[in-house]
Amino acid sequence: MIAIVDYGAGNLNSVKKALDYIGAQSVITYDKKTIETASHVILPGVGSFGDAMESMRARGLEETVKKSADGSKPFLGICLGLQLLFEESEESPGAKGLGIFSGSIKKIPCVDGLKVPHMGWNSVKLTQNNGIFSGINDESYFYFVHSYYLSGADTEAAVTDYGVKIQCAVQKGLVAATQFHPEKSSEAGLMLLRNFAEV
Repeated sequence: MIAIVDYGAGNLNSVKKALDYIGAQSVITYDKKTIETASHVILPGVGSFGDAMESMRARGLEETVKKSADGSKPFLGICLGLQLLFEESEESPGAKGLGIFSGSIKKIPCVDGLKVPHMGWNSVKLTQNNGIFSGINDESYFYFVHSYYLSGADTEAAVTDYGVKIQCAVQKGLVAATQFHPEKSSEAGLMLLRNFAEV
């Protein structure tokens, strides 16, 4: 069973619908025991870094999520769920993230007439072709909606370009995360979710 963590800041139903479509059993939950005993955990997220962490703490889920992302079982962060795995973000100075990985979350610069937020389809260059990216073609297109991006992570699994190099996925052992939305990314996204569910 895949636990989709409900901490008050996630795009939950679209993730669940995608998992239903591929035949993966899942439940949307904020119950600690359900999350702890789930075989897999997904941390989705929309909104701001600071508000999301505050909401997670208000529901008493911070330590539960940290434990789920300790490498003992498959864990997937999506969009803001990727950013929350890091220590802090320029979006919310002073707010502390989960600190699972090291890297910097920065504001996307307004360059070359590109609009922020970055919204739409971008090709993704794989720097790891295993784990959640097994069988996915390099330069496949995925759907993005974000104003902040990851840089400087040593767990990089994929990159894209939007006026600046964006580390759009990380992966270390059983723990992975994507800046893009696999649940909104057609066949490539569904394959990524299948890979995750089948670990």
